[in-house]
Amino acid sequence: MSASERPETVLDVRDLRVWFDVRGGVVRAVDGVSFALHKGETLGLVGESGCGKSTVARAVVGLVPVTAGDIVFRGDSLVGLDRARIRPYRRHLQMVFQDPYASLNPRMTVASTIGEPMRIHAIVPPAEIDEEVCRVMGLVGLDVSMRRRYPHEFSGGQRQRIGLARALALRPDVILLDEPVSALDVSVQAQVLNLLDDLKRRLGLTYLFIAHHLAVVRHMSERVAVMYLGRIVELADRDAIYARPLHPYTEALLSAVPVPDPEVEATRRRIPLEGEVPSPTETIDGCPFRSRCPKAFERCAYDAPALHEHLPGRWAACHLADDA
Repeated sequence: MSASERPETVLDVRDLRVWFDVRGGVVRAVDGVSFALHKGETLGLVGESGCGKSTVARAVVGLVPVTAGDIVFRGDSLVGLDRARIRPYRRHLQMVFQDPYASLNPRMTVASTIGEPMRIHAIVPPAEIDEEVCRVMGLVGLDVSMRRRYPHEFSGGQRQRIGLARALALRPDVILLDEPVSALDVSVQAQVLNLLDDLKRRLGLTYLFIAHHLAVVRHMSERVAVMYLGRIVELADRDAIYARPLHPYTEALLSAVPVPDPEVEATRRRIPLEGEVPSPTETIDGCPFRSRCPKAFERCAYDAPALHEHLPGRWAACHLADDA
């Protein structure tokens, strides 16, 4: 592939570490995560609760401090910038949170919620803010006549649309979606996912889509990164990772996803994960997944596998993947 044919890298996360000091030691919430986000794609980030997915997103937008590593947006490093220097980048990297009620100020109307970032970043002249608010509300399917109402007057799906409208108000390049539909009813989830897909095509957006529901990730993403205990253990194109996972953890996760065909479902083999997830404060020798891995062998106890490319475009942190 020539340089002109390579996808443009919008966001490059390099060996990211986010550690928190606690009474019992140090919590390694994110412990050496690297990935590139290409223009116009959706990268799905999946894993069990507590694996560090949300912390990665919060570090990218500057909501938690970075312990080590780098976050590069369009060639510029964001780590270590003070508030004044990072402000111009904030409008290009926006986030939609999991809880559509907790993420909205209950004392602010919809118009104020969406219009505030426009005023702060001077997206449009003050006299045009109300018109722009109406335009953005229309993009996400909200009735503009409701812009003077407060968050408690809306349903969960409508609140999530307000959160999305607030992110779109700054005309961002990248939106980080942190479990954007997990708090919604199943019927509403489909509507929001279809809206996100439509907005991506119409506005040329790039998504980091964080979720634990693998069927949703498969529907939304072109590539998928799987996290376990603060690290990415597999990264590949969606179709490849779902057809033939290289990491035992990915294989176990996919085995738990139900198939709509009853006959196929009846013949599928589940891979139960026994044992407990190690504490993020614990220093682990060897592979962090070995205590739960049904395929672990002697080398896994002392040699921690690095994430590297075993096949073109297929990255995995597993010794067994060397024979793929």
